[in-house]
Amino acid sequence: MNILAFNGSPRRKGNTSILLHHFIKGACEANAHCEEIVAEQINIQYCTGCLRCNILKRCSISGDDWTTLSEKILAADTLVFASPVYFHHLTAQLKKILDRFRCFIKVQLTEGGLKHTPHQEWNKHVILLLCLGSSDDRDAQPIIELFTFITSMLGKGNTLSWILGKRLALAGQVNMSEDKLAGLYPKLGLSAWLSKKDYRQNQLLLKRCYELGKNAGYHKSRG
Repeated sequence: MNILAFNGSPRRKGNTSILLHHFIKGACEANAHCEEIVAEQINIQYCTGCLRCNILKRCSISGDDWTTLSEKILAADTLVFASPVYFHHLTAQLKKILDRFRCFIKVQLTEGGLKHTPHQEWNKHVILLLCLGSSDDRDAQPIIELFTFITSMLGKGNTLSWILGKRLALAGQVNMSEDKLAGLYPKLGLSAWLSKKDYRQNQLLLKRCYELGKNAGYHKSRG
């Protein structure tokens, strides 16, 4: 099993990174091959919307890491996108990479709208690991809707799953003790009594990420 994981967080010890590393730990224990790509550290230019990929079936931009990265994306059985939710969406660092996925698809203008045809049908498992400062799942809905569209467009055999971590406003909060959360919450405008519930919820969240990684690692190649 070949897993490629994108870390969209600008914080190496932030909640997103912690969730992703629990996922990777589970996957590695299942003997999967895992590679983490830190979005802000990779040399990727912005998509210019030139549309030449419709003809070339590859991106025409040269001089960055996309050629190598795109090969890894196509070879992966599972793609993981881990990101904090900034203004209801992915971080800019990760969105810049996602925009380059345009080169995997032929887009045709029709009277009824756009027709999307993948240059190569995918059969992958796509996973979202998202951290919200908010207490409401709906604040991550634009991301889920985008990936629902992308995965369905790139191949009927693709599957999408996600894990949301809520009320994670400060870096490393997911690892904080119940007592530390109780002292922190009033400063954030939250009730201290939530600390007991959230501590248990955070521990379960980390376990879910680990188990999802382990299950992804055991999953046979999707072909």
